[in-house]
This record gives sequence, structure tokens and C-alpha cells, in this order.
Amino acid sequence: MNEIFTLLKEVLNRDFIRAVLSNPRVKDAVIKAKVRPLEKNGRLIFQIETFTKKQAFHANEDAEQAARLLTEYMENFRQMQIETVKAEYTILVSKKGKVSVKMKKRKCEAAQADLSHDRKKRYILEEGIFVPFLHDLGVMTEEGKIVRTKTDKFRQINRFLEFIEDILPQLDRGRELTILDFGCGKSYLTFAMYYYLKELKGFDINVIGLDLKEDVIHRCSGLAEKYGYEKLHFMVGDIADYEGVKEVDLVVTLHACDTATDYALAKAVGWNAKVILSVPCCQHEINGQFAEAEKVHGYDGCLAPIMDYGLLRERFAALVTDGLRAKYLESEGYDTQVIEFIDMEHTPKNILLRAVKTEKKNRTVCGEGKTDTRAEAKTVIEKCEQFLQIEPALGRLLADKGENNRE
Repeated sequence: MNEIFTLLKEVLNRDFIRAVLSNPRVKDAVIKAKVRPLEKNGRLIFQIETFTKKQAFHANEDAEQAARLLTEYMENFRQMQIETVKAEYTILVSKKGKVSVKMKKRKCEAAQADLSHDRKKRYILEEGIFVPFLHDLGVMTEEGKIVRTKTDKFRQINRFLEFIEDILPQLDRGRELTILDFGCGKSYLTFAMYYYLKELKGFDINVIGLDLKEDVIHRCSGLAEKYGYEKLHFMVGDIADYEGVKEVDLVVTLHACDTATDYALAKAVGWNAKVILSVPCCQHEINGQFAEAEKVHGYDGCLAPIMDYGLLRERFAALVTDGLRAKYLESEGYDTQVIEFIDMEHTPKNILLRAVKTEKKNRTVCGEGKTDTRAEAKTVIEKCEQFLQIEPALGRLLADKGENNRE
């Protein structure tokens, strides 16, 4: 455990943001621990919050003692995630006690943690400040208070804007940017994105929201006109058939069901979009292919613990689908991350794919800080699909795109 103690002594300073200890070996003791920095009476300390099944405990320690305590706690944990201003660390401890540390440098430095003791959650759109579209969409009252039944939606909107904030350095301020939102629905997030980028950050943007429901599009168009949002447009249309633009800077696809997400991602790749933000849902396609493949191949019984149970097979299919989507984007030259969108307690649709087009010609970043070539990403895809005997929609669509380009 000396490696852990040494690392903790190095990172427990004012650049430290947070740490989480998880995956306990023994379930009847401390099952989770969180660490955050605080400033008390002008002195930097670290609050360690530990959880048992029934209780939570707090301890405030200086850097040296906090490093010792956390190292001791890691005797019972398999994993620790550490975030600092400049980097992210993953510490893994094997059954035999072998420690491995993976470090990933941030492309842009994160903001330092709020060191106040009784800090309030910071939202980009704050409660108490009236925002017209939030009121008209039923999230906020005229006094700027959040409607109690819309608290989860308010958190979701702000979480989405945090992801937009993260990709601001990738967006060109010197020209008009084209942004497409496929499957915009009631457009909570579309309005939030426009308001944030145009009104708060001053970007020159042209935003197009696309959905199949005419009544929803009619209402959203009326609201955009009411607010004077001249470059926010809503159209009735299908993701697969949309050809209204030739170039796009940012593609957003939130909760586009099943293969609708794949059509949106393929469109984004075809436009060479600089940034893609996608929250998939209802991944049914691969689950159906599993059922057919199992009848023919049976996977030699090695996947029986998953395939024999419908719920597990469905969840496994969803994870495989999104994992392959991430790999396909990497194979097309995108630096891709799979991130928790919002806590499961607020929505089950909690995976976000964030892909940024890299300037590097022959390589992309794959998974947790691991560098890989596009060709190797394609090899990973081929091996996975061959083993599972599946053919995802995104792979077919990108292959068709390649054929059309060659023609």
C-alpha cells in the first residue's frame, strides 16, 4: 500500500477536488468513502465521509493523517477514483493486494474545489434567477423557484450544460456554429443549450431541433419566436432522412430510441462534426440478435450466467451496444468518453457518449486513458462482434457511408 500512501501525500493539496473509495471486500464494515477538501479557520483540511449500511460518519483531517486513513481504508476496497485540477487517477487493488495506478492528464485544467464548509450545489442555471423558457416549460415559477415535481428535470438540464461547458474550448468563436439536436422532444435541453451558448456565453450559433411530433415542434417554434431566438429552429423530420445541412459543428442526440441513436451518430460522422453528445436509450436491437445467435451458437455456454436471464441479457445488450458505439466513434477519429449523465436515482438513462474529433490522423484515445490506433479500434470491434455474433446498426451505417464515399 506504499504506492497509495505516496500518491495521496502528493495529491492532497489545494488542487485536490474529490476522491471516492468503492467496491468493498467486506460488506458489513465501511462500504463506501468520499473525500473532499475544506478550509477551516484558514487551514486546509480533508473531510472523509464513510458509509456503512445504516450510518454515515465524518472526520476532518490534515493531509498527512488523511493519507494514512485512506491508505488503511484501501485494505478493504478494490478501487479508488481521485480527481485533481490537472489529472484523474484510478487505483485498483487485486485480490492478492497488488496495486495498480492509472493516471490521465486533463486536456484543460478543471476548476478548483469550493473549500467552503457549508457549500451549496452550484448550478449553471441557478434557482432564484428567472429564466423564461424554464417557466414556460413548467420547471420554474414566476418567482424563479423550481417546481417541486420538476427538480429532477432541473438537475438534468444543469448536468447537460456542464457537459456543454466542458466542450467550449473545442468550439470556434470566430464564425457561426451549426448545432443539430436530433429527437429534441419538448426541447428542455435544446432551449437550455441555446440560452447558455447564445445569451450567457455569446456564441454565434444556429440551432436546429428535429422531432417527429408535429404538435411538439409547433409549440417549441412558438416559444422560440416568443423569446426572439431568431437562430433557434424546430422542424418535423426523421433522423435517418434529414439532409438539411452540409456541415455541422455539434450534434446532440438525447434519448433517441434504439437505432435512432445510430442514425444520428452516423449522420454526425458523415458531417465530420467536431463534437457529438449522445444519451442513448431503449437499446433493443442487439438483445434481439443475442436471442438469434444463442439458438445457433450458444456461445459455448460461457455466457449462460447472463443469457439465461432476460433482465441480465437486456442490460448486457445495452452495455455492449453503447460500448461498440464508443469504439466505432474512436475508429472514425474521435476521442470518446463514456460518462454518467446523471445519477440513476434521477433517471435510468444515465450514460452519455461524448466524442470530440481529434486532429491526430492515425490515432485516437480509447477507454480509460489508453492510447490506441484507429485500426486497432476496428480490430477490437471485429473481435467483439464475431464472438457475440452480432451486427450493430451503427457498423452497417458507417460501412454504407464508406461505400458511398468510394463511389
